[in-house]
Amino acid sequence: MSTRQKLLFGTMLFALVIVVPIPTMAAVDIHISIPLPPPIVFAAPPGVIVIPETYVYVVPDIDVDLFFWNGWWWRLWEGRWYRSHYYNRGWGYYNNVPSFYFDVDPGWRGYYRDHNWYGHRWNYERIPNQRLQQNWRSWQNNRRWERRGTWGVQSYQPRPQQQRQELRQQRQQQYQQRPEVQQQQQQRQQQQRQPQVQKPQGQQQRQPQVQQPRQQPQERVQQPQRQEQRPQVQQPKQQQQQRQQPQVQQPQHSQPQGKPEGGEGEHRK
Repeated sequence: MSTRQKLLFGTMLFALVIVVPIPTMAAVDIHISIPLPPPIVFAAPPGVIVIPETYVYVVPDIDVDLFFWNGWWWRLWEGRWYRSHYYNRGWGYYNNVPSFYFDVDPGWRGYYRDHNWYGHRWNYERIPNQRLQQNWRSWQNNRRWERRGTWGVQSYQPRPQQQRQELRQQRQQQYQQRPEVQQQQQQRQQQQRQPQVQKPQGQQQRQPQVQQPRQQPQERVQQPQRQEQRPQVQQPKQQQQQRQQPQVQQPQHSQPQGKPEGGEGEHRK
């Protein structure tokens, strides 16, 4: 390749570098992708237990908090919540704390290992995954776990409603104090402050300058032209007709009337 061809090729590349990025800067999308949690490998569909005083089901034999509630699998990972219709795939980010979570006692793992729920024997029932999927809705509608042995806890009486609300508030405050939760809240506030789409200044200035001001002066110009032309055409025709009428009619009546009257009078004498 000669030096002349190299210079031509270089100028073409330089022109493309200058021209091509201009339309691409029309919209800058600041999108922050949220990572998905790592998969949990199960040799078989996991069984669950139901936590007392709730209709929340949990997988007890793993280190990860994996819940089932209201037809969804729920998972907390690095201060963010995810949910899916499947226990091992299909996770999607959930931008809130699920309402059931503050009803779950944070010490449930120790109670599960000891078979003891606040000083009462806890004979929990292991529920296979298939049975859970088939019956969770009817169990919730029929209030099955209250009627059948109070969730497997012997001689246990559920807490009053006011006490349960106080416990929910305490658990919510403890949840907000977690370092991973506070970190995610700070990141969320930063994302809300940043604009998601930035439009170039050229597009913002073009929009208000288009259309309306051109049509109004045309209507103002046309109206006075029509009003000026009408009186110029009508006035001279009326003046000509008024001038022509007295000149034609007056001399015809004066001369023939006097002559025959005078002639007849002279012949009679």
